[in-house]
Amino acid sequence: MTTIRTTWAAGMVAFTLLGAAPLWAQDIGPDTVVATVGGKAITLGNVYAARATLPAEYQQVDPAMLYSGLVEQLIQQTALAQTLDGSVSPFTELTIDNQRTGLMAADALRKVVDAGVTDEMLKAAYDAKYAAAEPTKEFHAAHILVASEDEAKAIKAELDGGADFAALAKEKSTGPSGPNGGDLGWFSLGMMVPEFETAVVAMEPGQVSDPVQTQFGWHVILLEDTRMAAAPSMDDVRDDLVAEVRDQVIGDALTDVMAKTEVDRPELDIDPAAVLNNPDFLSN
Repeated sequence: MTTIRTTWAAGMVAFTLLGAAPLWAQDIGPDTVVATVGGKAITLGNVYAARATLPAEYQQVDPAMLYSGLVEQLIQQTALAQTLDGSVSPFTELTIDNQRTGLMAADALRKVVDAGVTDEMLKAAYDAKYAAAEPTKEFHAAHILVASEDEAKAIKAELDGGADFAALAKEKSTGPSGPNGGDLGWFSLGMMVPEFETAVVAMEPGQVSDPVQTQFGWHVILLEDTRMAAAPSMDDVRDDLVAEVRDQVIGDALTDVMAKTEVDRPELDIDPAAVLNNPDFLSN
């Protein structure tokens, strides 16, 4: 049904772009009926849910332009579904069962996350990670990356002779920072490959390194400057903290629910390929 739904949605969007926006009644809500097909009501809640499952490219379409297409899609789907008179294929029944379970599990996790990812939890996570953190040294460097040691030595000679580093980087560097004059911005320890990092740590601001080999090739490095950076503010790392706390809350919830749930796994002699790669398995 996903393929059919996507095809319908594309057609209905194109249709709606040419049509007029719907007229709205005074009092509307999720239970408001927008169509009745063979006695089955289609509500605004159904329309809302249908829109949420559309491919990403349709999520940005103006809702006023998308609405009629979604209603028409639901009407057609409902009419076609009713022609089955309940005689649904085993594959469809099992898919519906899996999707229902998956959606309900996602709903359960949303409730867990909503209850567990609190400002207090985020503050505790921030304090644990940054409250006692000492200022860390950061480096601002640029580099010119080439394929061979000979090329790197020739570039170092040009720089020693007074050539402009940024201009040489734009001309000769094969790295993605080349067009930007080789500038790598600010970074801290652990963000660069070891050989590059070792060279930078031993340098003084304004110094240009001898050729340094890494897995990416040969580098000539300019250390622009260094600074001591304090711990980031909570706002700066809020998204990361939310992700960390959410993962912890979900992990704890799964551990808890599985510890309380009786699971029976009978020992079966199963050939996975005979099941998963058999197009006729549900016909057996």
